[in-house]
Amino acid sequence: MKMKRIVTFILAFAMVLSLAACVGGNEPAENGGNTGSAQGTSSDAGNESKRPENTSGSNSDGSVPETNGDTTDSKILVAYFSATNNTEGIAKKLAEGLGADIYEITPEVPYTSEDLDYGNSKSRSSVEMDDPSARPAISGSVENMEQYDVIFIGYPIWWGEAPRIMSTFIESYDFSGKTLVAFCTSASSGFGSSDNALRSAASNATWLKGQRFSAGASAEDVTAWANGLGIK
Repeated sequence: MKMKRIVTFILAFAMVLSLAACVGGNEPAENGGNTGSAQGTSSDAGNESKRPENTSGSNSDGSVPETNGDTTDSKILVAYFSATNNTEGIAKKLAEGLGADIYEITPEVPYTSEDLDYGNSKSRSSVEMDDPSARPAISGSVENMEQYDVIFIGYPIWWGEAPRIMSTFIESYDFSGKTLVAFCTSASSGFGSSDNALRSAASNATWLKGQRFSAGASAEDVTAWANGLGIK
């Protein structure tokens, strides 16, 4: 009888230990599983709410990420006139390097090779450059010029100056409060005072120092020059 009580007591004690072990083992695991699941759901929800904020132009710390300049939102325009495609090549390198919009200044009456015969005093280009008041007509115009803060203006050097069509372009818009930068191409002539007439026509703008390039200038050199201007 005494032995039976002892066995019964041992079995009862073992059952209590077994129940304690089950409760002690399952509860943390269950809580941990629920906690992990809840944290996972909360984290996902948090990430979802941040994604639109990040893609709209803000980093998680509230700063604005640097971009390469989407042309749909660009505040920089590269406008150029190129009679022989030399200036066009530089303009495209510049626009690509800055992520800027680009606009070709196209004459209403295109220049022919005869028009560009600098050795003929009666050629179209010679006559125009001899007349400071000449204003060759432009085909088309820049849409929403007001959206641009900075405009790079490119042209070839003709007799040490910007072609008269560049004056037509400058006089067609209001550049008040904008920053203008001229760049040019030539075989040997330097930049000199080629943008003087343009500066006078848009004296209400801020003009930065211009630059002359050879037709074969590299994209790296063109972009380095533009970045060195301190434009933000």
